[in-house]
Amino acid sequence: MVREVLCRIKDMVAHSKVRIVAPWLSVALTTVWLAYPKLRVPPAPVPRPLGAPPVELDNNGLPQGLQVVHEVPLRWGDTLESALARCGVETEAIRAVLDAVDSVFDPRKFRAGAALEVERILGGPIEAVRYVIDPDRSLQVRRSGDAYIAEVIEHPYEKRVVRIQGQLEESLFESMLRLGERADLALAMAEIFAWDIDFYTDPQPGDEFSLLVEKKVYLNGQPPTYGRILAARYINAGKLYEGFLFTDEEGEPQYYDRNGRSLKAAFLRSPLKFSARISSRFSFRRFHPVLKIYRPHLGIDYAAPVGTPVQAIASGEVTAAGYFGAGGNTVCIRHANGYESRYLHLSRIAVRRGQKVTQGQVIGYVGATGLATGPHLDFRLLHHGRYLNFEQLRPPRAQELPPERMAAFRAQVHEYARWLDQGPPAERPVLAGVKVHPKRRSD
Repeated sequence: MVREVLCRIKDMVAHSKVRIVAPWLSVALTTVWLAYPKLRVPPAPVPRPLGAPPVELDNNGLPQGLQVVHEVPLRWGDTLESALARCGVETEAIRAVLDAVDSVFDPRKFRAGAALEVERILGGPIEAVRYVIDPDRSLQVRRSGDAYIAEVIEHPYEKRVVRIQGQLEESLFESMLRLGERADLALAMAEIFAWDIDFYTDPQPGDEFSLLVEKKVYLNGQPPTYGRILAARYINAGKLYEGFLFTDEEGEPQYYDRNGRSLKAAFLRSPLKFSARISSRFSFRRFHPVLKIYRPHLGIDYAAPVGTPVQAIASGEVTAAGYFGAGGNTVCIRHANGYESRYLHLSRIAVRRGQKVTQGQVIGYVGATGLATGPHLDFRLLHHGRYLNFEQLRPPRAQELPPERMAAFRAQVHEYARWLDQGPPAERPVLAGVKVHPKRRSD
């Protein structure tokens, strides 16, 4: 039967014009394919690994038992409970995790901006929760049967003393980054010399710096961090500044010069840690850019971006914090010995009236509130009600080491100074990092 159909198609092709061959042939072959299913070629089977069981899917079409990892960012005001609930964890499991965590870590210490890593079986229970407390420690929670066990783990690292040295081109921040170091090291170094060098205005291209610092190199591959700066040296426009870490008679580490005088003074050299420039200096006759008249400007204007942190130049008590006309958002602080500092045109205020503040504490942020042409800090200093030119002020040092401590201090300075010149000796690094007991609370 099939042979007869094919012969008839052949005869039709032989006696027809070329332009009608294809339509007749297509129809004929389709008829044969439908009429005689045994002539069809079966599809090739889909290969499957030998012994592999069929994958079972859940109601959402996803493989059952699939292990997934959620990275849950912690928002402002978040708790561990709310963060876990946001990724679909059941209430009972959340309570079990909270009970385990509470035994080793204070849940109130979770930081906004950090993240939780939640490992779970899709549609099933939590398998693990991980949270980086700080560069040295992590919190880890793992399921054990129907319960959870939490522990704080210290990250193993090698600690060594290294010498870092360089030359300024634009800023201390950029110089550190160019050396492959982190920007927070520049900030730590600036704080050592905060009473002698105004890192807003004093640094110049070609300035040289060197420091001895404890560096932690983590064995898990995370970026290194820094410990204490043991000694620092900065040459600003040819003038040498040095600071050596030493423990005072009260057991507190402080920085001293070679003669045992504390680097800490009554006032910081600047209410800002870093800046581009001073836009207006202390003057009894300055042309006001807004009012277009000459009037006294009894302070210093620091040009800086909106939001730059402003620090208290000395410890004291906040006597005013609010909006005051042309000064905009203003903070006033009363210090010892009749001194008062004022901070004008702030975008935000970080303290309240009556609050005690410490030297270097952030009290607000640079802005352009009040009578201002652009973002800057108008800083003013008074002594018994009389305005002072802060740039020309040289307050006395806080203290000196007692004579009985000088021998030990000189020996340490001699060693650190040699390391600054030649580099520290190559010593075997100390391995650190242990696991905290699961039932001991650590915060």
